[in-house]
Amino acid sequence: MATAISLSFSLDPQSHHNYHHHFHHNTSFNSHKSSIFTPKYTFPFVISSKSHTSNLIIPLSTSQSSSSSSSTSPSSVLQTPLQTGRFLTNQELEKLESLGKYRYFQELESGSLWVRVMREEEMDVTVWLLAESFAESMLMPKGYVKFLAYLVKQYMIERRALMPHTATLLGFYRENGEDADLQLAGTVEVCFDKRGANANPPTPTPPKNSPYICNMTVDKLLRRRGIGWHLLKASEELICQMSSSREVYLHCRMIDTAPLNMYRKAGYTIVETDNIFILLTLQRRKHLMCKVLPDSESPFGVDECTSSVDT
Repeated sequence: MATAISLSFSLDPQSHHNYHHHFHHNTSFNSHKSSIFTPKYTFPFVISSKSHTSNLIIPLSTSQSSSSSSSTSPSSVLQTPLQTGRFLTNQELEKLESLGKYRYFQELESGSLWVRVMREEEMDVTVWLLAESFAESMLMPKGYVKFLAYLVKQYMIERRALMPHTATLLGFYRENGEDADLQLAGTVEVCFDKRGANANPPTPTPPKNSPYICNMTVDKLLRRRGIGWHLLKASEELICQMSSSREVYLHCRMIDTAPLNMYRKAGYTIVETDNIFILLTLQRRKHLMCKVLPDSESPFGVDECTSSVDT
């Protein structure tokens, strides 16, 4: 699934809300193995050799349940804290720690899905995923992917520096079967408050002080398995933990009927639509959609927040 692409620069306005694209790349993660794999982990690792994320090592907790959950245990905590490169207040440090501990797990009909916050060493593979998504949606030659990747990486570096006010989530999928590899299945970006708001969001402009979901993309080969649905669900779950606001916004192009139906099913309603004159700027008309999440009894309570999007 894919919500609106909302980079701070305009590559091609028609690329907003790219839906289900195939991401194939040759990025190697051999140089990062030593930083990911250390003896401190007490659970097994899976090294993907067949998926698009070859050589990417993904730690899995053996104690995870078969249902959606954001609960954490010592084995699921990130080994090193997430880094932002700037001074953080005590409250921001607590939120950053919560982001690092966040885990979402879901058993699907065809396999299993794990979602967590992107680590620094995973930025390149995420950049390629998004860059190829842009290139495909704009019908651009593959030669432009590297240029798009450069722009996307600059954007992601800027966004990562704004944590814990925003976060990029990665979804990892493993097909049913003992020999199945773990694959990078998709990504989604979540903004929690005004300090994490994008400086140049797509139109119609969402409120900057409200949570915002964007840049959701699922590998074309893994579509129609519920991965996009659960990336959305994980985003809402994390918003319930990280934000006091319960009004969540996202964009959807008018021509994208499949994601539009998914968002409506998840409880989102259209609050505003681009004026027809937006076509003069070579942009596709988009809907701004909103959903009000139920209140939680505690900042880290998620049961009520996620119940409204269960399948």
